[in-house]
Amino acid sequence: MVKVEQLDVLVVGAGFSGLHFLQKLRKLNFNVKICEATSGIGGTWYIHRYPGARVDSDFPFYQFTQDDIWKGFQWTERFPGQQELEQYFEHVDRKLNLKKDIMFNTRVTSAQFCSSTNQWLVKTNNSEEITVRAKFIMLCVGFADRKYTPKFKGVDEFKGIVLHTSVWPKSDIDVVGKRVAVIGTGASGVQTIQEIAPKVDHLTVYQRTPNLALPMQQSSLLDQTNWKFPTPDQFQEIFDSTRSTFSGLDFNFIPLNGSGATHEQREAYFEECFRRGGFYFWIGNYQDIFTNAEVNDAAYQFWCKKTRSRINDPVKKEILAPTIAPHPFGTKRPSLEQRYYEVYNQSNVDIINVRKSPIIEVTEKGIKTEVEGEIEFDVIIFATGYDAQTGAILNVEIKNEFNESIEDKWRNGVLTNFGLSIASFPNIFFTYGPQAPTALSNGPACIEIQADWIIELLVKMRQDHKTKIVATEEAEAKWKEIVNGIWEKTLFPLADSWYQGANIPGKRRETLNFAGGIPMYISFLKDCSSDNYKGFEMS
Repeated sequence: MVKVEQLDVLVVGAGFSGLHFLQKLRKLNFNVKICEATSGIGGTWYIHRYPGARVDSDFPFYQFTQDDIWKGFQWTERFPGQQELEQYFEHVDRKLNLKKDIMFNTRVTSAQFCSSTNQWLVKTNNSEEITVRAKFIMLCVGFADRKYTPKFKGVDEFKGIVLHTSVWPKSDIDVVGKRVAVIGTGASGVQTIQEIAPKVDHLTVYQRTPNLALPMQQSSLLDQTNWKFPTPDQFQEIFDSTRSTFSGLDFNFIPLNGSGATHEQREAYFEECFRRGGFYFWIGNYQDIFTNAEVNDAAYQFWCKKTRSRINDPVKKEILAPTIAPHPFGTKRPSLEQRYYEVYNQSNVDIINVRKSPIIEVTEKGIKTEVEGEIEFDVIIFATGYDAQTGAILNVEIKNEFNESIEDKWRNGVLTNFGLSIASFPNIFFTYGPQAPTALSNGPACIEIQADWIIELLVKMRQDHKTKIVATEEAEAKWKEIVNGIWEKTLFPLADSWYQGANIPGKRRETLNFAGGIPMYISFLKDCSSDNYKGFEMS
């Protein structure tokens, strides 16, 4: 017999967003459950187990900031690794008993809205056992759930091990003494490379664009030389600060223009940002770093000087830290590194610039490029990123009452209202997706802001006996205009980044992130709710 789950709210995904919705909505007496495709909680931190996987936000900000969830968990590193984050989510479950309302190993495959009942009929990979009907759907699928692997000729012919960093097995891969290739130098590439380089027989890195990575300045509970751990009585102040800064961290752009500073003043401040580590050099820099090309280039030249000083080989220097910036600094998200550039001083590590020597094919034995010819490997690792921000949403076939899919809707460009909902798709919301502060913000801060606003809306609908809500097309058009208008005043459009979908061949290039910062985003949401949710229609 097929079991029917009749829900007020179905949440898709058990990462930060999904767990936040679950614990908050349960307290408000909504009948809510999560469908989670994997066998555990934590979202990206349960899935991504590649070597060196680590968060790039200081731990005080990379956790739930509400209630007293944080109490009783002792972080051991300023920037925690995957295993510690997995332990944190288990701590959260012990505190809140969330797993009892999660349907594990249950992937949502499709959802169809029924206008006669104002409900979603949801199908999963377990639809023969369970049918889900829900008044509302919360898509908490993250911004990086659809991996991208370039379609190189011959990949299936390779006789060794080939895998993407996003599907690293829990049992790990033994690379000790192996000949290894890493294709891609984004975040997962940088972290994997610096972790496995001391273990392998030989490592060859295939780079398309340099990662303008910043010094992490890691600190541990036992060694707080670089950064002091906050005391428990400081946590609430820290949490409060996440709503008042551009990024949702505890620091901001300084209220000074680099264009008005002398060379010496700039150098001194740049040095201080490097000393602090993390993202200070990126989003704690001069307030005009993303609008003034001359200031931005000064920041790049400082980064270039500091980075090149760590690399011995002159050819590798130019590949990893070219004298001319490949794009304005920070218009692609920089990764945080601990020893990445020193890796290339090892005699067993090479790097190939695939812009000058493209990959021709993958052979039975290895990889063939135009200049180097065939190089033999035992393991090929694709660290080639994701179809970010829209890909995860489009993984699910979602159709409205007119049998139109979100993919149909977005065929000529992404349209949302506040990066939360889509016109003509009632009773469905998403977090940490396109046209929100997503990629330019601290994840948990952005997620809590969005989710709490949606929850407040659901409570109001229940009080007012409303069963259907949908964004208007006028609101979508206005929001797209706002998002594009802010973006085009910056240097961000000058980079071919996943911020604009430019990393995926054939994907439409468009603005996918709100660049106005957290406080401005909050003000838009507050204005909407205080104006009786203008831009939405309720019935």
